[in-house]
Amino acid sequence: MWRQLIRLSNEQGASLQSQLRRALVTAILDGHIPHHRPLPSSRELARQLGVARNTVVHAYQHLMDEGYLIAEERRGYFVNTELVNSRTSRAPKPVDGNQSCPDWDRRIKTRPSRQRNLGMALRNWKSFEYAFTAGQTDPALFPINEWRECCRQSLAVQAITAWMPDSVDNDDPLLLEQIQNRVLPPRGLWVNTDQILVTMGAQNALYLLARLLVESNDKVAFEDPGYPDARNIFELRDCTVKPVPVDQHGIVIDDRINDCRLLYCTPSHQSPTTATMSLARREELLRRAAENDILIIEDDYESELNFAGPPTPALKSLDGNDRVIYVGSLSKTLAPGLRLGYMVGPKELIDEARALRRLMLRHPPSNNQNAVAHFLALGHHDSLVHRLAHAYRQRWEAMDQALKAHLPESSVAPAFGGSAFWVRLPGGICADEVEQRAGEAGILVVSGNSYFANPDPANAFLRLGFSSIPAEKINSGIAKLANLIRSLAG
Repeated sequence: MWRQLIRLSNEQGASLQSQLRRALVTAILDGHIPHHRPLPSSRELARQLGVARNTVVHAYQHLMDEGYLIAEERRGYFVNTELVNSRTSRAPKPVDGNQSCPDWDRRIKTRPSRQRNLGMALRNWKSFEYAFTAGQTDPALFPINEWRECCRQSLAVQAITAWMPDSVDNDDPLLLEQIQNRVLPPRGLWVNTDQILVTMGAQNALYLLARLLVESNDKVAFEDPGYPDARNIFELRDCTVKPVPVDQHGIVIDDRINDCRLLYCTPSHQSPTTATMSLARREELLRRAAENDILIIEDDYESELNFAGPPTPALKSLDGNDRVIYVGSLSKTLAPGLRLGYMVGPKELIDEARALRRLMLRHPPSNNQNAVAHFLALGHHDSLVHRLAHAYRQRWEAMDQALKAHLPESSVAPAFGGSAFWVRLPGGICADEVEQRAGEAGILVVSGNSYFANPDPANAFLRLGFSSIPAEKINSGIAKLANLIRSLAG
């Protein structure tokens, strides 16, 4: 019985004691351990499971402390029936198909799941032999020891008592201070902390701004191709998203933007083409925005990963009219799973965004904010960015060489750096089909179709990321991809 209920392994990434506690809790709550029968003695259970007796002793003691077990003198350990009986065990009532159930197809007013978006394979990117995906980090580059140090500091008694209460709509003061003094100045930005709002990643910031600044009759100028999630966020506002083409200098600035209320752009490292907006283009954008009363959302995507060209100032640093709202993220450098970003704007806007964020999620988890604040304050983030730039440059060079060797004239190496290449496919080849066929061969690539407002079959692209694939695997992966593309070309 016990070997069936409890399966321990040294390869699960958790201690044997932790695995044993989890298995016993599951068995107790699922009703697999009879209440009237004592658990085996620590010696007997240890013998059956092939573990040290102390492992079982400590697990039993921990479950006693938490109220799952009670000890009876000379009888042993028993399940605490008071705790188990306090849980609702009645199965939910089955849905009666003969009753009048809601017509969900009619009741659901918005269908985000039906928007064009990036492929579902991105959710399982670790299962691919060659994962040419952007937006994910290589676990080998993650600073585990430094992150643990910061987590320990955020778990000190004094720190826990500080972040444990509901902060309502406030952010961690140390994190705001670090964003103000450590993150923003290299981008040419000097602001007060009341002009900064911490968000659950850049997308949360974009959603807040779309809700605050866009109405159904507005026009929003948007890069084409551009970031699909941002485009979908604006389209949920039922506004007119106006595609504006992108060239080697970024989004094209001409009369097409004059009637727009808002413009979204990624000037540092255009997503997905990797173009960097020139200084002249930035100045022209700001001039037209002032003349036509246009607000600008600057998504400073991958600005930290600048290893291939001279640094460019943030668009907001050139803004003398307070028209640019700056959105940044720590996901591309620290860890996407932390979901921490920030926006910078005039205090009046930040106050409203803070009030709206409170209605959505109150504030990002305070413990995560505090740990990231220590990571920034101790200089770990600056050191990490330096290491990432070195590693990404090697992969950038390997990708450039592989593409030139196996898919010549298909791409141009990004002049800025970043973590991806924008690759043009030969005429007549469908990008979606390449994505599907490559996935079947263990190669994860991203079709460029989702980035375009209206995909053109004669102008197909792939986005090939290199942030999560080792440099030594890039050439063989690109060679296999090139063979697949040639087979599709006939």
